Amino acid sequence: MERTIGFIGCGKMAQAIIGGILQSADYTNEQLIASAKSQETISKVKETLQIQATSDNKQVAKRADILFLAVKPAIHAAIIEEIKHSVKEDAIIITIAAGISLTFLEQSFGKEIKAVRTMPNTPSLVGEGMSAICANSSVTEADMIDIIRVFSCFGKVEVIDEGLMNAIPAISGSSPAYVYMMIEALADGGVKAGLTRNQSYQLAAQAVLGAAKMILETGKHPGELKDEVCTPGGATIEAVAELEKRGFRASILSAMERCTEKTMALSNEN
Repeated sequence: MERTIGFIGCGKMAQAIIGGILQSADYTNEQLIASAKSQETISKVKETLQIQATSDNKQVAKRADILFLAVKPAIHAAIIEEIKHSVKEDAIIITIAAGISLTFLEQSFGKEIKAVRTMPNTPSLVGEGMSAICANSSVTEADMIDIIRVFSCFGKVEVIDEGLMNAIPAISGSSPAYVYMMIEALADGGVKAGLTRNQSYQLAAQAVLGAAKMILETGKHPGELKDEVCTPGGATIEAVAELEKRGFRASILSAMERCTEKTMALSNEN
């Protein structure tokens, strides 16, 4: 595909997506362009990702066939006002921000556009992202094939109804942060038991990676896989019992509820 992919805003999430796209080898560096406010970010993007970068948002909008709005929810309206007369007529506009609806995009541009709402996550940088996407009626089947192809460059893609999008940050958009906290806690436990810090992170991270892969590749219920680790009267069931006593599941559910509440608040603001 010879389309140019543009990014307005090039923070950590955008850089993760760009890195994933480039690692897939489906697109060349010349097909990507990004804009950023600070010269420091522009220089970093040019040096580390080796793509075109500028401070001119309109330049990116004029060139992009697929345009990512990779900015915070609160500044979407200002950015769209700045670029709306510069975007290509047939461009696909993609937001990666929590709480930005398809209706908001359409109304902000003030014309019929191809709008896509997405929620990717930072593991996109290593090709293991999880992205949920939905699109408005102007996006054709052929467009969706191209969009899914782009997102598949850096992980898995799930097409969902927009009514479910506010639930996505809690389960896949923000959840890597919860997992990192768990890995850090596991590593602390390893250090406490005498392992080095590097050994502890390696052991904990690989265990989490392997556990996730077991679910995806075996198709077994997580509870079944948990039970397979818990031998009668063994050490694992003792650990599981302690986690239950300490409210492990409840704390995750509570965190997800707070994340969803915040996402919905952002959506209401926009």
